[in-house]
Amino acid sequence: MTESSTTTIDPNTLRESLNAAGHVRIVDVRTPGEFESMHIPGSYNVPLDLLREHRDEFCAHLDEGIVLVCRSGQRAGQAEQTLRAAGLSHIRILDGGILAWESADLPVNRGFERWDLERQVRLVAGSLVLSSILGSVAAPRLKWLAAGIGGGLAFAALSNTCAMGLLLARLPYNRSAACDAQAVVTQLIASKQPTPSDYRE
Repeated sequence: MTESSTTTIDPNTLRESLNAAGHVRIVDVRTPGEFESMHIPGSYNVPLDLLREHRDEFCAHLDEGIVLVCRSGQRAGQAEQTLRAAGLSHIRILDGGILAWESADLPVNRGFERWDLERQVRLVAGSLVLSSILGSVAAPRLKWLAAGIGGGLAFAALSNTCAMGLLLARLPYNRSAACDAQAVVTQLIASKQPTPSDYRE
């Protein structure tokens, strides 16, 4: 039966499910750079833009209970809509995202530290607004760039989307050599579920 409303799962309940060796597949929809910085052991990295572009191909290999993870929940919500539209129903979102999992002192795999996508968006948007306002002293029309950025951020909040974030996610800084649809599908097929001991302290 297809669920019509969003179902969330809190970090401790998810860990209990994993410890019980339940059929749970954790899909992290953050960028490869964010995933490399920190992720839940045994999770699969399927960036949101890649998931959207190759939805049907991924859905053929996402036939178990799925828990979607991102930084705080926004991108996971968008991924959920994409998967439900493709006919998958056993989908939950990690309440509070990876930040909540980390705050609960649950195990994570850490790698090279990178800025998360939301922080990058704030840096780029703020820099563009500041530089356009300062530049408008010499070229008054630059103030419209600041207005456009402000309007874009307001639209992003109202629509729960972020065009700038999607563009930044495609930069080499946020990608990895293995970030393509075939590599991810191969990982989904070949990788086995982590054992319950992976989640014990």
